Amino acid sequence: MDTFHSRAHQPTRRQLLEGGAAIAAVVSLPIPASAVPMPNDRQLWYRQPAKVWTEALPIGNGRLGAMVFGGLAQERLQLNEDTLYAGGPYDPINPNARAALPEVRRLIDAGEFAAAQALANARVMAVPIKQMAYQPVGDLILDLPGATGAVNDYSRHLNLDTATATTHFVAGGTRYSRDVFASPDDQVIAVQLHGDRPFDLIVGLTSPQADVTVAVAAGMLTLTGRNRDQAGIAAKLRFAARALVTTHGGTVVATGDRLRVTGARSVTILVAMATSFRRFDDTGGDPEADTLAVLDRAARRDFDRMRTDAVAAHQALFGRVRLDLGRSAAADFPTDERIRADRLGDDPALAALYFDYGRYLLIASSRAGSQPANLQGIWNDQVKPPWESKYTVNINTEMNYWPAQVTALPECVEPLVRMVREIAETGAVTAKRMYGARGWVCHHNTDLWRATGPIDGAEWGLWPTGGAWLCTHLWEHYDYGRDLTYLRSVYPVMRGAALFFLDTLQTDPKTGALVTNPSLSPENIHPKGASICAGPAMDMQILRDLFDQVGRAAALLGTDRAFAAEVAAARKRLPPDRIGAHGQLQEWQADWDAAAPEQHHRHVSHLYGLFPSDQIDVERTPALAQAARRSLDIRGDESTGWATAWRANLWARLRDGEHAYRIIELLLGPKLTYPNMFDAHPPFQIDGNFGGARAMAEMLMQSHGEDILLLPALPKAWPRGSITGLRARGRCSVDVHWQDGTLLEASIRGDIAGRRTVRLGARTKTITLTPGRAVRVRGSDLI
Repeated sequence: MDTFHSRAHQPTRRQLLEGGAAIAAVVSLPIPASAVPMPNDRQLWYRQPAKVWTEALPIGNGRLGAMVFGGLAQERLQLNEDTLYAGGPYDPINPNARAALPEVRRLIDAGEFAAAQALANARVMAVPIKQMAYQPVGDLILDLPGATGAVNDYSRHLNLDTATATTHFVAGGTRYSRDVFASPDDQVIAVQLHGDRPFDLIVGLTSPQADVTVAVAAGMLTLTGRNRDQAGIAAKLRFAARALVTTHGGTVVATGDRLRVTGARSVTILVAMATSFRRFDDTGGDPEADTLAVLDRAARRDFDRMRTDAVAAHQALFGRVRLDLGRSAAADFPTDERIRADRLGDDPALAALYFDYGRYLLIASSRAGSQPANLQGIWNDQVKPPWESKYTVNINTEMNYWPAQVTALPECVEPLVRMVREIAETGAVTAKRMYGARGWVCHHNTDLWRATGPIDGAEWGLWPTGGAWLCTHLWEHYDYGRDLTYLRSVYPVMRGAALFFLDTLQTDPKTGALVTNPSLSPENIHPKGASICAGPAMDMQILRDLFDQVGRAAALLGTDRAFAAEVAAARKRLPPDRIGAHGQLQEWQADWDAAAPEQHHRHVSHLYGLFPSDQIDVERTPALAQAARRSLDIRGDESTGWATAWRANLWARLRDGEHAYRIIELLLGPKLTYPNMFDAHPPFQIDGNFGGARAMAEMLMQSHGEDILLLPALPKAWPRGSITGLRARGRCSVDVHWQDGTLLEASIRGDIAGRRTVRLGARTKTITLTPGRAVRVRGSDLI
């Protein structure tokens, strides 16, 4: 392997600019509609190459991602590695914060909210005020000199069953095909090109990062560089990307900083990427050695076996759940045309495809050992992406994982659990230095470096409840899987989050209740001219869940009785949800909603108690459920993509299938869904995809405690269908089949013996589960 180490060839600025221009100039030719793929309702497909990034197709293995454009004379694979962020380890705590907080609290209690917010901005907020951005590695560029002239039989596809992006076309008399997939076992992105006649190919790697060099050796390109500084935080990461090129027939030679293939019948390219990141406080890795070792192992593998193993690893997760909502002739059209038609009622299979796509994206962007899915999952082509493409934990990161448990992807939660463990470490420093408190805290954002201070400005960032919300996901992972060993391992993290609030909750001078202060209701402005406040409804709801779950965990583990009692006592002192003068659920302690300046605000933070929590329920708390409905009516149905998806989940929890479906129609229309089915905030944010997938599951099955609700929000637009493999709490698998809007049969399998109450509307049936046996329930069985 000595040939892998050769002199680096530094491209000139002109070469880089010309390469970037060539990438942007995607060939746009009239392509006939003759190439219609074989019917496969679990694929995205198109009649033309992608012209822009939001038309390209994503593949990923959790750690590595690529956007495949399906070009003709030039193909572009835009590349990501999930630890390539700007900056390096840093401590953002403002040294003035702890001393300033008492005065901020006093001003809030006195009703001087604008003054409190100004003081917080001046003395409390993090330094720097921004966190570090997730960034691209660069592009793999494939030039086909012979792909000129008339183009025929073009199609490109993303097969969700096999996690493979394919491109087919005829140009210059040669029939070309390309397959791209990401191997989770071999840790490479694999590209295979075929021609029915010998063809030529030029392979290049480019990057927008700093100090980039490209080395060319026998059959290999090696791109190295470092990340970028940001907001005064010095760059600490080195990175490497290697492309190993092998051929069947033909030759491979170096041409400047690229590789030229001539006379090949097929070409295989394996791409490995790595950074020097080891942990949020350790950047001492060796990406060049790591990528070399990866390619050394992968090159020894039979390619067909690599592909078979990659497909099997994907299907082991993806194949657990299948949704069928019926099919019409519209399903035969290309995906972009179906989205543009904006007629979901005539195309029920499009909703099923969106559901499948959400699960596909979670598998591709969050696997054991990877970083969690960020604001764009794993796919980003910008050095300065929107909102730094980091982890916004006042809804967006949590929404990314809403479908994980219910749609049978619990393994995909491992990166999130690991991140929460890590921010408990950095958050403990923040809690002590900023608040003088025990335990740990995370505000409304974090990044690769696990920064936990309040960022962006007090009007958005001085919200101390992000870590508490994330801890509810630790409990959810237990509640669906019922693994006490796991619960024991995360209990200290949950305990630490609760301990922080025992130390920092303040007594409301007006009511004597315990409230967060300072805080805000993400990311809304109240009518007193500020966002900053005390005890917003969302905080109280999240803390009720956190305190309850810590107490239940302690009881299950037979530990910490005194602490659990202290937490329970604090929970009783939290203010209750309140109904305002307009019948709405109050967002703040005071009845300010009707005068708030943004009546249609994207966030519906005060409805956390309805979903994802189940504190508010149409049967157990009907008055609060009606108040939540009134709040939703006031806010309106259409918002940004992710906020629209949240609304669909909320209406499903209210068991209003028709309203939930109307919102799904909005979500899947061309305003909120890009041609490649990415969710449009706009711009792209992946949480809408994940939230939409969960909403569809929520319409068809819900589980609360030991209850399983069948078809709780089934719309008339889905009169017949089935969903198999959904997951209920307590290690249950649920299959549901319906016809003419009525349950035909449900099959429920439990891995743990116990009793469940099955509900269909007002009808119920109690069943006993025995491991290894399915219990079948028909609509006529429920009374």
